[in-house]
Amino acid sequence: MIREGDRILLGVSGGKDSLSLLQVLRHLQGYAPVRFELGVLTVDPEVEGFDPQALKDYYDGLGLSWHYERQPILEQARRHMDGDSFCSYCSRMKRGIMYNCCRQQGYNVLALAQHLDDLAESFLMSAFHGGQLRTMKAHYRNQDGDIRIIRPLVYVRETQTAAFAQAAGLPVIADSCPACFSAPTQREHMKRLLAAEERRNRQLFASLRQAMRGLMMEPGQEDLLRPD
Repeated sequence: MIREGDRILLGVSGGKDSLSLLQVLRHLQGYAPVRFELGVLTVDPEVEGFDPQALKDYYDGLGLSWHYERQPILEQARRHMDGDSFCSYCSRMKRGIMYNCCRQQGYNVLALAQHLDDLAESFLMSAFHGGQLRTMKAHYRNQDGDIRIIRPLVYVRETQTAAFAQAAGLPVIADSCPACFSAPTQREHMKRLLAAEERRNRQLFASLRQAMRGLMMEPGQEDLLRPD
């Protein structure tokens, strides 16, 4: 996924997953056989309770190149969203902001922190509600072809990022999105469904990982996700 000379922009929301991936990528910089640069971007959606100051201080302490963008996504959704979930709307808006930052600052790779649980939830939502076998891809190019998107944590469980973030004392910002609090989402329903099934079948996520493997990559890239 990471190549010689890559300039990687990591989207950091302040959650356990993106902060854990930040630590992984910084560690890789010290011993990976390829050299790459790393910067971070935090998008402030201007929702009540989101305070990024701890993240800014953390980035400065690490000596990172960081970027910060503010956009009233919740207010824009109230005015413009039509026939969509707020989570989907917010995701698209943030993605556009991250692409713009990549182009303006000269990053050729965008790193995102979705993990195996996220991919499994997306897989079920696509099958249940869209009639398609799809999930998030681990490595692909955007529609314009100028930015590669990577998800290095696609084989990592959410329990692992939570345990790592706690053990490392990462400055996690609790989810403060009022839209997520106001109504359960399809994703939250799938998360509960998967948790219930995993209690019956401890191999559930290993099976799902194998089932989704061909969906995670573009044709010809399958070797990039060898389980070993």
